[in-house]
Amino acid sequence: MSGYVRSKAIAERAAWAFMSENGGSLELSVINPAGIFGPILSPDFSSSIDLVTRLLKGMPGCPRLYFGVVDVRDVADLHLKAMTAPEAAGERFLAVTGDFLSLREMALLLKKGMGDAARRVPVRELPDWLLRLVALVDKSAGQIVPELGKRKNATNEKARRMLGWTPRSAEEAVVSTAESLLRLGLLKR
Repeated sequence: MSGYVRSKAIAERAAWAFMSENGGSLELSVINPAGIFGPILSPDFSSSIDLVTRLLKGMPGCPRLYFGVVDVRDVADLHLKAMTAPEAAGERFLAVTGDFLSLREMALLLKKGMGDAARRVPVRELPDWLLRLVALVDKSAGQIVPELGKRKNATNEKARRMLGWTPRSAEEAVVSTAESLLRLGLLKR
C-alpha cells in the first residue's frame, strides 16, 4: 500500500475511533472516492487528472494499470446525499462510476470523445517486462511496477440503493477532464 493510500486508511480508522469514543450527538458517514476525474477549475489538480494530461500529451504506450473512475461532480453529490440522509449515519460509501478501467480503455475513451485533440494519445498496451526493465533506471516507473496487471474493482451499489446516487459515466468523467484541460490551456508542451 502506498503512503498516500495508507494515510487515507489511517485517517478513516481514526475518524471511526473518535466517533466510537466521543460521538455523542455527532454522526459520521464516509465517502471513499476512486480516481477523481471531471472538469477542473485551475492548474492545481490531482494525480488522477495528471494521468489524463500525460495521455493527451503522448506517452510511449499504456501500462497495464487499472483505475476506478468517478466524476468530481458526483463525489460532491454523494457527499450532499450522505450529509442529508439520516440512513447514511454510520455508513461507508464507495464513490465509483462502475467497473475499473484499464489505462488503455481510458485512452480509447479520449480518442473517441476528443477527436484531433487526442491525436497523441497512445492506445498500444506496453508489456509488463518492458516497464520492469525501465524501472531499473527510472524511479517513477518503479512505483507502478507492483500494480501492473492487477485488476481491481469496487461497487457503488450501496450508494445507489441507500441514497439514490446515480453517477455519470466513466466516459463523461474522463472526457470532461480533457475538455477542461484544453479550455484552461494546460496541455501546452
